[in-house]
Amino acid sequence: MISAKNLIFTLCICLYFSNAFSQTKKFPSPASADAVINPLKGNAQATAEGKKIYTQYCVTCHGSKGKGDGIAAPGLSKPPADHTSDFVQKQTDGALFWIISAGNNPMPTYKTTLTETQRWQVVNYIRTLAKSK
Repeated sequence: MISAKNLIFTLCICLYFSNAFSQTKKFPSPASADAVINPLKGNAQATAEGKKIYTQYCVTCHGSKGKGDGIAAPGLSKPPADHTSDFVQKQTDGALFWIISAGNNPMPTYKTTLTETQRWQVVNYIRTLAKSK
């Protein structure tokens, strides 16, 4: 029989490790993506252009506020990322750029659809979505 003390101790250990591991979760991007610097960071015009691109290509799945609740979301094999979430916002700009470029099934790759500049513009816009929670 497990004592109440042992049960509480075990639960605390489990909680500690689950929190430690959850803070290291990241997109399935290579480690090298984290070192890529956003050449448009802080550029308001690039962010405004990113919003236009996001509206055209991303809203259908991710929703107008980036919460992953777009009109196409229910029919997808896995839910779209919530761009307002801490999980997404804690990703590096390079990781976001990589995932936009490479895709993440069912999300398509945008490497050939959007220019490199356009993909960075979308990264800039995604950063603004954390403020619209």
